[in-house]
Amino acid sequence: MALSRALFLFALIATIFSTMAMAKDFVVGDEWGWRLGVDYQSWAANKVFHVGDTLTFNYVVGKDNVVRVNGSDFKSCSVPLTSPVLTSGHDTILFTTTGRRWYISSVADHCSLGQKLVITVLQPSSQLALSPVPSASPSPTPS
Repeated sequence: MALSRALFLFALIATIFSTMAMAKDFVVGDEWGWRLGVDYQSWAANKVFHVGDTLTFNYVVGKDNVVRVNGSDFKSCSVPLTSPVLTSGHDTILFTTTGRRWYISSVADHCSLGQKLVITVLQPSSQLALSPVPSASPSPTPS
């Protein structure tokens, strides 16, 4: 019984570490960062985002920001009053769930000029299938 628990624990830890080791940090816009004049849809087109990955927005503090919005606010470049505005200049977002993510700049007309990004976050790229470990059967007793 102790052996099967140890094997299960080992498999669980291996799964967690393999997912963490495979996580990627994507810097939005690469060397250009988060600013006007970058086609973020083209930037994201050849990238695959997974749960466990991070997305980092680099920009000049006081000149830009990042806001996560929903799809309709993304299209209209609207910022709901309840949306937190990220302003550190080096904002990192950890993906903990799958689904679509929409980000815009709420500075002046930056969003309407194209400073916005939509991506889809998928399940982790490598999930080890944990099959149940058979319980150890008792050793036969001599008769």
